[in-house]
Amino acid sequence: MSMMNDAGGDGLATEINMTPLIDVMLVLLIIFIVTLPAINQAVKVTLPKATAQPTETASKDIDISIQADGTVLWNRVPANLDELRAHVVAAAAAAVPPAVNVYADEQVPYGSVAKVLAGVQAGGLSRINFVTEPVKETQ
Repeated sequence: MSMMNDAGGDGLATEINMTPLIDVMLVLLIIFIVTLPAINQAVKVTLPKATAQPTETASKDIDISIQADGTVLWNRVPANLDELRAHVVAAAAAAVPPAVNVYADEQVPYGSVAKVLAGVQAGGLSRINFVTEPVKETQ
């Protein structure tokens, strides 16, 4: 439907051309359809072993070890999660809270390590160090 301009009668159309707008919307729709599955999928990666500069540990630092079978050790003494929480609360009450060195076996599920770390943080210790073995360099 076109309307003629009363002043000049030169036949200018006053309606909006929808074709370019529809083209842009279709292109955006296709882009969203293609990229949405890539955004929702998690990327599966194998985390690399890394080396870090060794830090000096104080004699009063706490060592928490998590063995491959899930056993948790507090300074080389086996402890269940309740005993671990009691040890953490007692250590956090010190004037200068110690650092916690975590020795986790690489076969331990991440969920087990996360539970131990959550217990340590909930008890009031926030300086947590992960101890790893250096990667052997081959030439």
